[in-house]
Amino acid sequence: MLIDDDMASVGSANQDFRSYSLNFEVNTFMYDHSIVRQLADIFQSDMEESTELTDKMIDAQGRWLRFKQLFSRLLSPVL
Repeated sequence: MLIDDDMASVGSANQDFRSYSLNFEVNTFMYDHSIVRQLADIFQSDMEESTELTDKMIDAQGRWLRFKQLFSRLLSPVL
């Protein structure tokens, strides 16, 4: 996470109940401008190499993949 190019947070915690209560996860917050700038550059590079997932792409997925995705959501509370 980058905040106004002044602060960055890197870690494994997600914004959900399991991350806060059950999982052993950690984040670090960095305030050093040179490190934050490096992380911002890495993020920008990642964005340039990424592909936006559109509704059209999702609709084109096969039924088996869609079934597996929907079934996996049923298990998400215990994963």
